[in-house]
Amino acid sequence: MLLAAAGSQRREVRNGDIWDMESGTSMLEKRWKDTADTVVIGGGCVGVSLVYHLAKAGVKDVVLLEKSELTAGSTWHAAGLTTYYHPGINMKKIHYYSIKLYEKLEKETGQAVGFHQPGSIRIASTPVRVDELKYQMTRTHWHPTPQFLIEPEKIQELFPLLNINKVLAGLYNPGDGHIDPYSLTMALAAGARMYGAEIYNPAPVTGLTPTSNGKWDVQTPQGTLRANRIVNAAGFWAREVGKLIGLEHPTIPVHHQYVVTATVPEVKALKTELPVIRDLEGSYYLRQERDGLLFGPYEKEHKMVLQDSWFRDGVPPGFGKELFESDLDRIMEHVECAMEMVPVLKNADIINIVSGPITYSPDLLPMVGPHQDVRNYWTAIGFGYGIIHAGGVGKFLSDWIVNEEPPYDLIECDPNRYSKWTNEAYVCAKARESYGFNNVVGYPKEERFAGRPTHRVSGIYHLLKPRASMGFHTGWEQPHWFYKPGDDVGYKPSFRRTNWFEPVGRECRLVMEKVGVIDLTPFGKFMVQGKDSVKLLDRLFANVVPKRGTTNISHMLTLTGKVYAEVTVTQLAEGGFLLITGSGSELHDLRWIEKEAIEGNYDVEVTNVTEDVGVLGVAGPRSRVVLQKLTDQDMSDSSFKFLHCKSIQVAGVPLRAIRISYTGELGWELYMGSKHTATVYQALMKAGQEDGIDDFGTYAMSSLRLEKGFRGWGAEMNCDTNPLEAGLDYFIKLNKPADFIGKKALQQIKAQGLKRKLAYLTMQTDEVDPEGNETIWFNNKVVGNTTSGAYSYNTQQSLAFGYLPIELCTLGQQVEVELLGKKYTATVTQEPLVLTEPTRTRLQKKAGGKTP
Repeated sequence: MLLAAAGSQRREVRNGDIWDMESGTSMLEKRWKDTADTVVIGGGCVGVSLVYHLAKAGVKDVVLLEKSELTAGSTWHAAGLTTYYHPGINMKKIHYYSIKLYEKLEKETGQAVGFHQPGSIRIASTPVRVDELKYQMTRTHWHPTPQFLIEPEKIQELFPLLNINKVLAGLYNPGDGHIDPYSLTMALAAGARMYGAEIYNPAPVTGLTPTSNGKWDVQTPQGTLRANRIVNAAGFWAREVGKLIGLEHPTIPVHHQYVVTATVPEVKALKTELPVIRDLEGSYYLRQERDGLLFGPYEKEHKMVLQDSWFRDGVPPGFGKELFESDLDRIMEHVECAMEMVPVLKNADIINIVSGPITYSPDLLPMVGPHQDVRNYWTAIGFGYGIIHAGGVGKFLSDWIVNEEPPYDLIECDPNRYSKWTNEAYVCAKARESYGFNNVVGYPKEERFAGRPTHRVSGIYHLLKPRASMGFHTGWEQPHWFYKPGDDVGYKPSFRRTNWFEPVGRECRLVMEKVGVIDLTPFGKFMVQGKDSVKLLDRLFANVVPKRGTTNISHMLTLTGKVYAEVTVTQLAEGGFLLITGSGSELHDLRWIEKEAIEGNYDVEVTNVTEDVGVLGVAGPRSRVVLQKLTDQDMSDSSFKFLHCKSIQVAGVPLRAIRISYTGELGWELYMGSKHTATVYQALMKAGQEDGIDDFGTYAMSSLRLEKGFRGWGAEMNCDTNPLEAGLDYFIKLNKPADFIGKKALQQIKAQGLKRKLAYLTMQTDEVDPEGNETIWFNNKVVGNTTSGAYSYNTQQSLAFGYLPIELCTLGQQVEVELLGKKYTATVTQEPLVLTEPTRTRLQKKAGGKTP
């Protein structure tokens, strides 16, 4: 429809916007809103999906601001691949929802989306790749995702143009395929408008000003909107938007190339569309594009190109639907692999090479959710695979905004997993690594080493590094296990027991029989103090507030009674508390605490002291003897009781000692100024020589905690589980007077009764142990999943926690746990396998024995 305009100007209505036909831009001739509930910044597929889902959920006054036109940036040139597959557990839900949405979107909106669903096959051409496919299958059976391990003959049937000589197996996902990114975005936009959302473009955001009541003034050349919340979905402009409020989001564009061929006669002759293939060893994807082929490689990290100038200097003004210059030489080794796997490519003519910017985060996962330390600022950025993520992330964020809690756990995508330690050098190094490792073998316990270490190293990192296999935890380096002379050293990942198996057993024996020291500095650590501190913690936690000088384990719950966090709470002085959480939960938990403190108008001060405080764990039957050599404090059981905290001096260093240990053995956690960590560590090692003192790492701690039946946040409990089904009843005080968050929901859950519970499983395996997230079978039906697992060195068998229907949780019940394609008999067992030291001490006292 053409509209007459003043003078000779010609305008046309496009997708609800009025466009200047001469300049090719929207004139934004619609009523400008002064207020909005939610303003989404960025008109790519992710931003438009979020607006669509919010409006569909009934949220009024939803506005999207796009600086130029919808799909500008990465969306318009994307290859549009869609797949059910993802190695992550809940990211599978994102993919699943997206595909199911795209299947019905055309009917809902009347807009064609160009969705092709010929399926896809991940090709394994080495034995370790076959193991990887088996590993991924056992992590998929308990999801609705359609996925099958298929033989070469079936692969040949589905993709007759494939050279099958090197193919050993394939992972087949029917329903996978590809979609036209432009059409998808326009359909989502049509749906958003249909449900009442407003989309303004061109409407670049020029300023963001927070107000005292937590709202935002969003400035654009057309005017200012006051919003209850803003969501940054600006793609590779996300850093510019973040900088408006002083944030440095760790995202960076990479140059991704794909090649489109002219008509290939053999393809044209086919009666059905070819499935998408992903050649894992060749590191490329290949799909049918009309009667030709589209081929996209992932170059190795030393060859791929980063647009690092944009990280430093920003995106050039006016960049929107431009491309980079292509470089066929960079991808020739992948082209040669593809021609060997799909021989018809050898005679295909290239008609187009697309090289465009794709945004990467350091770990290739997006940053989705509310941001810590900035009220009502959310992100949906860092999408390396925005097309398949768009639908699911739009729904996930919409549900979170509407219901005030995430619909399921997705902490791996929490924007708060990054902080000031993610500088330019780190971001560039990790983006290179992540791009180059796109199709690397996905082992359990995977470590990646680019960009390490960051500035987050403990005071003893340099002492431990030469003899430890280090793990990476939210910027920190922490020992997984330690080398001894004769050990097979280094990082050697495997789907089976590998070089760390025997050394970890040695460390478990150390803690059970002598005394071990572990670096726990990566813990998240917060101080909470002020007039309302007790009142705030009583509201936040389901447990009672510990008395002065004591410690307890407490849980923060969501409104619907899910476990948002597990925290160790210690009252140091009247109204002054030390809160300890896991390294991966630091800012995730801090954001929740700060939000409640502000919205509840509590008179408290919350301080993050994570990097200021070093932590050493000392555990084992000789730990008391060693510590007593270094302090005047009476460390006896009667003087220093379990779950008590005291300010003491160790080797002349003032510190706080808490009698607690995640190993379940006699032990203390020592909290000191980070600059004193080495002094205390060296004093402990010297004083404990005759007691057999040595180091132990997190792998041993994991085995020991499982033997003791200790739950772990992020495994046995998270935003997918409630504390009653997780067996945390002891820590949940439903009868305490305070109306803690989630209390009403938990009372209802208890009244209705549980449908599933966490079970403790033992099994005999052969060279493979459960890790968590494996499928549990009973009578050839999927009945549950494991949450974590390890080898028990003290009882010489594998063990795991897993969720099962109530009727299968009786002691002695046998089920099957699938590991690498094989089902192992598992028995529901009384927990724990090994009694904790406090329990053993209590039983000894009861029997008339003496304790030191």
